[in-house]
Amino acid sequence: MLPYFLGCPSWNEPAWRGSLYPAGLASRDFLPAYGRVFNAVEGNTTFYARPAAATLARWAQLMPAGFHFCAKLPRDISHEGDLRANLAAAGEFLDLLAPLGARVMPLWLQLPASFGPPRLGELAAFVEGLPGGRSLAVEVRHPAFFARGDEEKALNRLLLGRGAERICLDSRPLFSCTARTPAVLHAQSKKPRVPPRPAAFTAFPQVRFIGHPQLEANDAFLAPWLDKVAGWIEEGRTPHVFLHTPDNHLAPELARRFHERLMARLPGLPALPDSGGGEQLDLL
Repeated sequence: MLPYFLGCPSWNEPAWRGSLYPAGLASRDFLPAYGRVFNAVEGNTTFYARPAAATLARWAQLMPAGFHFCAKLPRDISHEGDLRANLAAAGEFLDLLAPLGARVMPLWLQLPASFGPPRLGELAAFVEGLPGGRSLAVEVRHPAFFARGDEEKALNRLLLGRGAERICLDSRPLFSCTARTPAVLHAQSKKPRVPPRPAAFTAFPQVRFIGHPQLEANDAFLAPWLDKVAGWIEEGRTPHVFLHTPDNHLAPELARRFHERLMARLPGLPALPDSGGGEQLDLL
């Protein structure tokens, strides 16, 4: 069993057939195949649409025990109106996810770039009012929260004092890419260009690494995260690390690359299982 959680933005990627998944694998079988290799996933799908009850029941059958689904609160909760007015909708969303039980861990709140320091009172009330005592991780994008001034300190105090985590986003590898492919341009238009802020306010630090499409180009950016994640594990924390690439076609390979290098930092760390999907790239 891994002492941390590792995964990709999703499991439903047809391009992974022949690498992570067997070439002929049906899409309905992606989740169990993904769960044999990785023990966590970003719940990006819930940001855009609430899954149907039947879908959640099926996920509950297929997700391994101990798997973590970091469900994003839907964007109508995080991006529309006052957060305090959306607490009831957040409770309804958690009720919908109830079939997944403890696998919804932690819940993610991704805030828009327009959510700035004047709205910290909303965030405090939302964290305090979230039903069920749920573990929450928050991603901010407003420039003031990356300026190392009083406003960033106020955000950090708010989260730390209420037992919420600050998601560590590192998009530097993506923006270091000079390729003008549609996938890179699309990713660069969607992802925030903010400096990384390594944070461990709780026992479950959260890292989102938005990688370069050439796997080896990520190594210099991965190196400090390897040290940070290894240190957190040695402190007894349980980090969650999610690896992206611009179109996510190589996200599983990047995740394996991270893990194999982490094994060098932490002797005794078990290797990831073979996915059975085909020839694996030489990641070393």
